[in-house]
Amino acid sequence: MDYGLVRRATLADVRSGRTTLADVCDAHPYLLRAAKFHGEATAKPCPICRGGNLTHVTYVYGDELGQYAGRVKRGPELDEMAAEYGEFRVYVVEVCQSCAWNHLATSYVLGTGEPPARRGRRARSGQ
Repeated sequence: MDYGLVRRATLADVRSGRTTLADVCDAHPYLLRAAKFHGEATAKPCPICRGGNLTHVTYVYGDELGQYAGRVKRGPELDEMAAEYGEFRVYVVEVCQSCAWNHLATSYVLGTGEPPARRGRRARSGQ
């Protein structure tokens, strides 16, 4: 799901004065740290401060993930997980490390589409 329409509406509210900068530039310190150390840089400038480019931070959630649920992952790790797990949801948050702007950019589902028991049986029968 693309959250571009919500993003544009939020930016329009900021420009019109209906929403303050403090309301949209409020990234949690953990999110800013995740962006700094685990995020993926983009070439897109921040729509608020234009002082730097946005960073994408990608989180994964799903029942099958266990201890990995809620963790930050990068592209190659997502590809591996998509082949290993039946289904999990991915959330990509855009973050400006300069002004603390943050917004959910996209979310989508990855995985094999198979239930865990079925994948386990197939792996065992191939041995």
